[in-house]
Amino acid sequence: MTPPETRYARSGDVRIAYQVVGSGPLDLVFVPGFVSNIDLSWEMPETEHFLGRLSTFSRLILFDKRGTGLSDRMAGLEDRMDDVRAVMDATRTQRAALFGVSEGGAMSLLFAATYPERVSGVVLYGCYARHPTLSAQNIGQHVDLIDQLWGTGEYISARYMPRGLPDEAARQRFARFERQSASPSAVMAIRRMNREIDARHVLPAIRVPTLVMHRVEDSAVSVELGRYLTANIPGAKYVELPGTDHVPFYERDITDRIVDEVEEFLTGSRSEPDVDRVLATIMFTDIVDSTRRAAELGDRQWRALLDRHDDAVRQQFARFRGQEVKNLGDGFMATFEGPARAVRCAASICESVRPLGISIRSGLHTGEVELKRDDVAGIAVHIAARVAAEAEAGETVVSSTVRDLVAGSGLRFRDRGIRALKGLPEAVHLYSVLDAR
Repeated sequence: MTPPETRYARSGDVRIAYQVVGSGPLDLVFVPGFVSNIDLSWEMPETEHFLGRLSTFSRLILFDKRGTGLSDRMAGLEDRMDDVRAVMDATRTQRAALFGVSEGGAMSLLFAATYPERVSGVVLYGCYARHPTLSAQNIGQHVDLIDQLWGTGEYISARYMPRGLPDEAARQRFARFERQSASPSAVMAIRRMNREIDARHVLPAIRVPTLVMHRVEDSAVSVELGRYLTANIPGAKYVELPGTDHVPFYERDITDRIVDEVEEFLTGSRSEPDVDRVLATIMFTDIVDSTRRAAELGDRQWRALLDRHDDAVRQQFARFRGQEVKNLGDGFMATFEGPARAVRCAASICESVRPLGISIRSGLHTGEVELKRDDVAGIAVHIAARVAAEAEAGETVVSSTVRDLVAGSGLRFRDRGIRALKGLPEAVHLYSVLDAR
């Protein structure tokens, strides 16, 4: 998705960075958690999917609160609340729904109580009226954690994602996000300010439709705080979600559930999953003799080996611009925009896992696929899976379609003959890739 243009709104003498994306029938202002960077949000696949889905049914307005991201210096809660008004004025938004996340909930509630004529509804995810853990006694512990971890990618994980980040590439993305969202001193100032936030007196004054969503085992903000909001906001609707991570973006089913709930609450219905058809090269990889190796190593060592395998494969996906579709346990399914990159990626994967003492086989086919949120479907997917099953240890096998499309690329192939593949109506001409590094 092409990132929207970043512009600036005036809030007093402070400039607030904002973006507008989507052309849906309702205006939706997204009020972020304690730090954000609206430019980087579109470079991280975890948040791009979430924001992209929100923009399918709304005119989505994003901004960085003062003191974070691309906006100017810090201020108190009341001044930061005025940032919402400034951005709405700059985008000529007369009335909008507010979507507050975590710390952004208090800002959203205060704005809705102060300017009810400008708010059509409020959505809260993982929010609280008063911060659950900050106190005069433990604020020093939070500052120490910021000193130790901020800018490494580990702070957000340690505080908000007990399941941890999935791989090194994700850690590097979060490290950059931390550094470019706020300096360590700014984060400390935000934490100290959050200790003073108490919006409990505002709750009975909320007179707009309100949706509260909270994860039942949220490790950062107790579910009891979400239930408290619901009990004290007149007529609030409550949706409880499973899971522990305060940041849900690595759990696509949860992020999709959140967006579905928001869409239904604000529009009265949920969209059917978008289906788009595109030409793509599909790759399947598989660890050879994975069952035998797992039995030899035992569960703990096999899990550690799989983690290293997954990290190595994902690094190659990033290098060759492959899109991971599924982790299949001992292999992956991925798509590529170009077949030559896919072939070279397969060869690099094979080399990258060789030091781990495992062999990979892979198969590729290019064809039209249906895109369905976080999955792909169609006969081309089945062909790619069957082609992969024909590969030997350390081998990449491709269909004739792939081989024909990369003509002139310098890639070389060995003819494997025409094969009747299980479940396919027509035989497929296969080729084995020679050294593609």
